[in-house]
Amino acid sequence: MGRWTDAPTKFISAGGVDFAYRELGTRHGGTPVVFLVHLAAVLDNWDPRIMDGIAAKHHVIAFDNRGVGASSGSPSDSVEQMADDAIAFIQAMGFAQVDLFGFSMGGMIAQEIVLKEPQLVRKMILAGTGPAGGEGISTVARVSHWDLLRGLLTGQDPKQFLFFTRTPGGIEAGKAFLARLKERSENRDKEITIAAYLAQLRALKAWGRKRPADLSAVRQPVLIINGDDDRMVPTSNSHELAWRLPNSTLFIYPDAGHGSVFQFHADFVPRAIEFLGR
Repeated sequence: MGRWTDAPTKFISAGGVDFAYRELGTRHGGTPVVFLVHLAAVLDNWDPRIMDGIAAKHHVIAFDNRGVGASSGSPSDSVEQMADDAIAFIQAMGFAQVDLFGFSMGGMIAQEIVLKEPQLVRKMILAGTGPAGGEGISTVARVSHWDLLRGLLTGQDPKQFLFFTRTPGGIEAGKAFLARLKERSENRDKEITIAAYLAQLRALKAWGRKRPADLSAVRQPVLIINGDDDRMVPTSNSHELAWRLPNSTLFIYPDAGHGSVFQFHADFVPRAIEFLGR
């Protein structure tokens, strides 16, 4: 099957954009799982343990948003445009229906996709995310800038602060996650540019100020995951999503922050596979 750290980067054109993507797992049978990426992330930011684990049972695909990483075009500054791009990418790949795994900003994109093109989506996993207008989403930039500064002052990756708690368990999980992200040694993706990062912050600010959508129309099964101490997208947003989505299941990991699925990947992967295979 290969491993995520060895998956070649490919390109496909859609809507005037050359999207960079990687895929892994069997193409035969089942519904493809499309991964929607978080703020400032490129293909190399996906945890290899999650990608390899889900690819053992499913065809998984991740791509760079327009103007991010190796994808062409100007970076988008709205979640709605990112959803349109994701729909164009999925259709260009020839998929009639997909499952969506959206982490953080990717979970917001997933919500827009299912509202715009409900027939395209079979199931969704939403991790570390929240609804439009959710608590604290419009101020993600403030949290991000502060933790970027903390990272600079301590010589650490900001994700150690943004994604994980400052308890012994959270700190160790963060170090292990960051080490896994470095396992791919060749043909790595391009880092996000400052311009693209700022565009995404504008998108999150607008999403956080947007009027909440009527999610009662979403009939697809949804698995909602978060940690009990998410600083980036406060955990209350996960409870709000579970209340708004009529066919949803909520699971909260203890002693975990925004990156709970990475911290508890050994539990999350079988949980996700069971949900997708239900």
